[in-house]
Amino acid sequence: MSSNVGHDQLAIIRIEGMHCRKCEQAIQRALVAHEGVHEVEVDFASGQASVLFSKGTVTVKQLMQTVEDTGYKTMGVSQRSADPAQA
Repeated sequence: MSSNVGHDQLAIIRIEGMHCRKCEQAIQRALVAHEGVHEVEVDFASGQASVLFSKGTVTVKQLMQTVEDTGYKTMGVSQRSADPAQA
């Protein structure tokens, strides 16, 4: 794993169908299982998951498919670099 998080990406995936903490946990476990995913925060109240990942290792499309495979519907995504200089 690279120690240079400046090359990492942050994806915020909007998710429909989460109702409780168990939903959050199921999605979090599925996403964190991907190689290249460094950090995952899922919040059912806001209906989104924030994923910090290495863009050369995993794609946003793969992350969204993982959410879908877990039984939830993705409603869109926003992305940005995790590079503090670009924040």
